[in-house]
Amino acid sequence: MNQNDNTCHVSLNPIRILKNEAEEEKAEIARMSSFIGAIAIGDLVKSTLGPKGMDKILVSSGRNAGQVEVTNDGATILKSIGIDNPAAKILVDMSKVQDDEVGDGTTSVTVLAAELLREAEKLIEQKLHPQTIIAGWRIASAAAKQALAEASYDHTTNMNEASLRADLEKIARTTLSSKILSNHKEHFTKLAVDAVLRLKGSGNLKAIQIMKISGGLLEESFLDEGFLLNKKVGVHQPKRIENANILIANTPMDTDKIKIFGSVIKVDSMAKIAELEVAEKEKMKDKVNKILAHKCNVFINRQLIYNYPEQLFADAGVMAIEHADFDGIERLALVTGGEIVSTFDTPEKVKLGHCKLIEQVLIGDESLIRFSGVELGSACTVVIRGATQQVIDEAERSLHDALCVLAATVREPKVIFGGGASEMLMAEAASKAASRTAGKEAIAAEAFAVALRRLPSAVADNAGYDSADLIARLRAHHAQGENTMGLDMENGCVGDMKALGITESYVVKRQVLLSAAEAAEMILRVDNILKSAPRRRGPDRRPC
Repeated sequence: MNQNDNTCHVSLNPIRILKNEAEEEKAEIARMSSFIGAIAIGDLVKSTLGPKGMDKILVSSGRNAGQVEVTNDGATILKSIGIDNPAAKILVDMSKVQDDEVGDGTTSVTVLAAELLREAEKLIEQKLHPQTIIAGWRIASAAAKQALAEASYDHTTNMNEASLRADLEKIARTTLSSKILSNHKEHFTKLAVDAVLRLKGSGNLKAIQIMKISGGLLEESFLDEGFLLNKKVGVHQPKRIENANILIANTPMDTDKIKIFGSVIKVDSMAKIAELEVAEKEKMKDKVNKILAHKCNVFINRQLIYNYPEQLFADAGVMAIEHADFDGIERLALVTGGEIVSTFDTPEKVKLGHCKLIEQVLIGDESLIRFSGVELGSACTVVIRGATQQVIDEAERSLHDALCVLAATVREPKVIFGGGASEMLMAEAASKAASRTAGKEAIAAEAFAVALRRLPSAVADNAGYDSADLIARLRAHHAQGENTMGLDMENGCVGDMKALGITESYVVKRQVLLSAAEAAEMILRVDNILKSAPRRRGPDRRPC
């Protein structure tokens, strides 16, 4: 060959198109990273599942360093831990959505998604394509959803208030049995059901306020038919008012200082300072007079009320309450029928809140203000007592879950049997769908059924029972069409959930099934993970 020929040299080094600090994971490595992250998250919360599940201690760092939380709520655990794995973050977001949508089932949905991905990992090793697995999962998911709907009992077609209340109580007991309130579930079941039935089907949980007061015992918690505000009335103001007209505001009630940053006022004598102070007082007096022109006898402000306006309200015989937190005044506006105002020039356009009686009450050593006979008659307050702050916080989370589940059930009054009965029912439906499916999709559909059976298996494991034996017995019962059979965790055997009264909300179970299947499908589709390069900070050239 002539050495003068123009030869083309091709570099065998890979061409890098990403920035130096950017990272890329491809194909099997990306998929493996996703599987490992998601399965680790599922294993983290799996031990909290069921009535005999264990708790986790969460210790804060940073600003709240040393703060301790004790909980077995899946959503609380997952949102409190720092996670770097992208697939794990998808499961954390899914548990938050489950918590926002129906309030319970946050652990179940995470564990089911993780178990689906555990099964998918095995199928990938058998050279099944991810799209084939997804097609099989969709077949199984549709069959499971249909079986769940057919097995549910619908109260809308058989509307009976006594029967609905009995089922709501069973659902509340089942929800609370896996929480810290399990020893007092009868007491809190009655509280939760009474509070939700007061809503008269609206499902507006903002009308139910949960107030935590340290001291006493959990069974001393009670339902108050009214609205409680943890604030104090101003000095020398009336402590009790009947037929109250309430003006709710978010406005500054301090003396109007010069609030322009860096402004300077030069005066040539002390008399000028006194004139400024007098002018400020006059301005505040005009504002108070505008407020009194609304013909209100109670004024509640989001911000502080300073001494001078407080004295003016006392002289006018008006009860003034300051520094009511924003959540408090929003809920107060809802239950009293008023609106929050910031300006007071048009009294005729402002809608005042109304209630029959406002008075101070003492609960433990806390002095509270009670609003009785509010316009929104369904409003009520649940007061939670407890020995330590951790117990009260966990009791509030448990009660919140129960209230959310009950409100969702009232909106869509369908119920299903618990104790693993519904999971086994769905697993049987998925297995039958797999046996009718031709092709590799059948293997994926059967894997979906295996993942569903892992939920009752985890419940049995957490109680210290032989899960393999119990699940085999339970599967045999369901194969014979005994769809109400589930796990009796009190006695460690298979029992009839209908006879035991273990009932769950259909809405929660459906959401668990669909959310877990969608999240697992999304993670399984991934074949590349790209991490962008960190943004470099340029030199700070701002003036000092």
